[in-house]
Amino acid sequence: MPLPIAGQVQTPHENRKIKTYPPPPSAAAACREPIKAFEEEQISHLDPTGARRELFSKINPECAKVGDILLVRLKTGDPFAGVCINIRRRGVDTAILLRNELTRVGVEMWYKIYSPNVDGIEIVQRKEKRARRARLTYMRKPEHDMRSVQGIVLQYQRSQAALRGGGREEKKGGQRKKGKR
Repeated sequence: MPLPIAGQVQTPHENRKIKTYPPPPSAAAACREPIKAFEEEQISHLDPTGARRELFSKINPECAKVGDILLVRLKTGDPFAGVCINIRRRGVDTAILLRNELTRVGVEMWYKIYSPNVDGIEIVQRKEKRARRARLTYMRKPEHDMRSVQGIVLQYQRSQAALRGGGREEKKGGQRKKGKR
């Protein structure tokens, strides 16, 4: 047997083949934008009717804007109404910042619009003129503060109750029904 030349290495299994496998299927081919698809799935699960998406959509001319007075109804407590100071559009994490005055103290509350705790969001009153800022943080200053919006909200709730037929009924003779007040 001849000796190998320097630089040549002789292997005992020269005809041995190495198995090759095809590359795995690309995840990009199955789903181009997985995060966007996941967010769409979450939004469709949290807002099946699409009402909240429509209420805060930029392309909807009837959408809620900063400066509007909004009423947020919660499943676990009293509703909160206030002037919308900020709208943070972040897909599933879209949130609104409402400001109101309770017991002569300014209160600001953030609400995630797709939260399961939020039962509904209504526009009580629209701002008559478009706000020229995206965030109305200047409303924290005393000269710009709207103070309490409770009177406007009560008037809105009375008008909604009258439209639904849930207003106070009166008997003949102008006397109200007896019961708890």
